[in-house]
Amino acid sequence: MQNRRSFIKALVLSASIAAIGAPVHAADTIKVGVLHSLSGTMAISETALKNTALLAIEEINASGGVLGKQLEAVVVDPASDWPLFAEKARQLVSQDKVAVVFGCWTSVSRKSVNPVFKELNGLLFYPVQYEGEELEKNVFYTGAAPNQQAIPAVEYLMSEEGGGAKRFVLLGTDYVYPRTTNKILRAFLKSKGVKDEDILETYTPFGHSDYQTIIADIKKFASTGRKTTVISTINGDSNVPFYKELGNAGLKATDVPVVAFSVGEEELRGVDTKPLVGHLAAWNYFESLKNAENTAFIAKYRAWAKANGVPNADTVVTNDPMEATYVGIHMWKQAVEKAGSTDTDKVIAALSGQTFKAPSGFTLTMDKTNHHLHKPVFIGEVRADGQFDVVWQTKQPIRAQPWSPYIAGNEGKQGL
Repeated sequence: MQNRRSFIKALVLSASIAAIGAPVHAADTIKVGVLHSLSGTMAISETALKNTALLAIEEINASGGVLGKQLEAVVVDPASDWPLFAEKARQLVSQDKVAVVFGCWTSVSRKSVNPVFKELNGLLFYPVQYEGEELEKNVFYTGAAPNQQAIPAVEYLMSEEGGGAKRFVLLGTDYVYPRTTNKILRAFLKSKGVKDEDILETYTPFGHSDYQTIIADIKKFASTGRKTTVISTINGDSNVPFYKELGNAGLKATDVPVVAFSVGEEELRGVDTKPLVGHLAAWNYFESLKNAENTAFIAKYRAWAKANGVPNADTVVTNDPMEATYVGIHMWKQAVEKAGSTDTDKVIAALSGQTFKAPSGFTLTMDKTNHHLHKPVFIGEVRADGQFDVVWQTKQPIRAQPWSPYIAGNEGKQGL
């Protein structure tokens, strides 16, 4: 009998030990979707956002998870294929049963998935600057609206401090974000007295690589002697040949400055930036910002990259959409904890007014009605090392205007 009791005790003890060491099952986790292109023309920009999402998820898990559960990342690759984004979004929400999705870069990919999240009542955090003219119940926009990037940048270029630009080249990739942004910018420039003949508007397809003719056209357009600037909404890996050709043509920032809305530290890693010194980018964050939050963010990402075998981990950089991804995940965590649930409607309600001290050094607030962050604006000049020197910034975060006041029919449009 004694031996039998000892055997039973040993069996119970071994079962307990086994349970402690057992792998975490799906029922014990909260699944989180990561929807970014890891191949194709947009991989140059989106891969780093996937990495940032995984970093934030690991960080949250290390601090105890959410509602006592660990987060489990479900990563998919829509491969820069816009219809495939919708297919992968449906898979994440309906099959993988994720509580939230962090993803998309281009507006065409976001437009592709919006109906899916609406139909399935899923939740998407979109981390990239965009053209506005949209407000979805199931989407939170942690990148900039036009009044938090495009409009301030053009106002700066027109100012005496920014060079007093009189002629404008609107150069972009041919899809919804550049075309809608440029529609807004045309209307804004017209309101400032700029004539149509002083605006040159040009588009190229995704993946375009031959910019010789376009650079020649820009040179000709700028030959009048009136100060000319290029506003670039080129997206993805086309930025590499564009900036290389800019350098080859000797088109310097002192002659015709380029301000980019989709080029940051990550895109410049593959370019010799010495000929590009002085060209500009407008964002809500730069890696070069000096503050405690940013120092910690950069150190965490570099350590994560090395630990996870990211290619060229010694030279990884941080950028604006990475910060927006990081802020979004932490705000979602805070909202889930406030709601006590991952239920989409409860989390949407709990996100209203959430705040987070961001790597930009500012405390960002999720607007109570329009699902956008209040964000600071920075304009930076390209340095020889591929980083940016901030030459202008707002004193405080700016409330987003999803509906541009320069587009007819937007009067009175605010929140949801």
